[in-house]
Amino acid sequence: MSEKPIWPDLPLAAWSETCDTLHLWTQIVGKVRIALTPLINHWWNATFLVTARGLAAPAMPYAGRTFDIIFDFVNHQLVIETSDGGVESITLKAKAVADFYNEFMQCLKRLGIDIHIWTMPSEIENAIPFDRDSTHAQYDPVYAQKFWLALLQANRVMNEFRARFIGKASPVHFFWGSFDLAVTRFSGRTAPPPKGTAPHVASWVIAESYSHEVSSCGFWPGNGGYGRAAFFVYAYPEPAGYGDTHLATADAFYDKGLGQFILPYDAVCQSGDPDRLLLGFLQETYVAAAELAKWDRKTLERELSTTR
Repeated sequence: MSEKPIWPDLPLAAWSETCDTLHLWTQIVGKVRIALTPLINHWWNATFLVTARGLAAPAMPYAGRTFDIIFDFVNHQLVIETSDGGVESITLKAKAVADFYNEFMQCLKRLGIDIHIWTMPSEIENAIPFDRDSTHAQYDPVYAQKFWLALLQANRVMNEFRARFIGKASPVHFFWGSFDLAVTRFSGRTAPPPKGTAPHVASWVIAESYSHEVSSCGFWPGNGGYGRAAFFVYAYPEPAGYGDTHLATADAFYDKGLGQFILPYDAVCQSGDPDRLLLGFLQETYVAAAELAKWDRKTLERELSTTR
């Protein structure tokens, strides 16, 4: 018997401190991923994948072995597993980022993995180095699990949306720097260097991320500039008139400050057909970008009739 997908409530006010702490914990693991994996265009090597247990940083090579790191939001553990059978774990509970960092590095050393990372968080204002951060120390297991359950649903629908595109497209993957789930489509044309900046991120890192023309969409669990859990869509470079596009999706709007279309997560949760509402939003905002920027849609898209 099939069951209706669970779209959990995720009010930021209820778990903002957990969100901030978890964001920093994921950055610690993410920086290990950057150190050990070869650069794939647009930093796709650095990302995590959503799994049936949580978030995974898979298949990282080290000294002839391979290891995975998994944030397990079912049993609330960080699990490190190596290809030669080694296993270490950390209980996910309220603890300072500095304590998590030290526990994590000790786990790696016990597995014979000797790695050093830059301890300054990225893309975060007023950041504190991981090994000195005793400020962020919250973990609510109920909301950490709701966060993951929301990712499961967003990941599922966004993968369906990705399947409609046969041009160059990213996986649906989780960026620990900005703490969001995203998928990006490419027109095939190069783009001018971006002028934006981010805290503790070099300009060449951003340039690699936006080296080509994109239409990108994603899910913020609440930490994004909107201030609440939301789905977002943007185009880079943004074509003239993009923000003036009239949308059919109820509750969706263009946020001029962010330069993005926003669909509040609550509107999706409360919809009678969340999948249909979200897919409609993702499709119409992509079409607006592709039409205004004159993408070659005929060669880049799969006929909608061939997908669900």
